[in-house]
Amino acid sequence: MAGTDKRKQSLYFPDSMLRELNKEKDRQDRSLSWIVQRCVRIALPEIRKLPGINDPDGTESEDVAGAHDDSE
Repeated sequence: MAGTDKRKQSLYFPDSMLRELNKEKDRQDRSLSWIVQRCVRIALPEIRKLPGINDPDGTESEDVAGAHDDSE
């Protein structure tokens, strides 16, 4: 993955969610960062289906819909 952005970012999770993430981290013997990245990768297609705050009719505009393609 050449050109991957490695900047650090702080994220804040509710205690219950962090406990679940840590359980999964231990179960898979992976880093917390790896687990969160996988969660995002798996969930992002579903999240993108949710209406945006600027989408009054609840649908995503065509120009924005294709802008999120993460094909590798």
